[in-house]
Amino acid sequence: MYESFSEEILTVEEFAELLYIGRNTAYKILNSGEIRAFKIGKSWKIPKDAVSEYILRKSRRNLTDN
Repeated sequence: MYESFSEEILTVEEFAELLYIGRNTAYKILNSGEIRAFKIGKSWKIPKDAVSEYILRKSRRNLTDN
């Protein structure tokens, strides 16, 4: 049951790799609250669907800015 959750939650490193950004940029995004995520101890956990939402939101914003 819980094994499926591990595939749905990303670490900071996985999040950064997925977006082709550095870890420092990933931490800036997380600390700003721009993406839905949570901390367990000192470790950030990012739901995969939150990454999709973030990408769509940023894409739409860029389209309206042009």
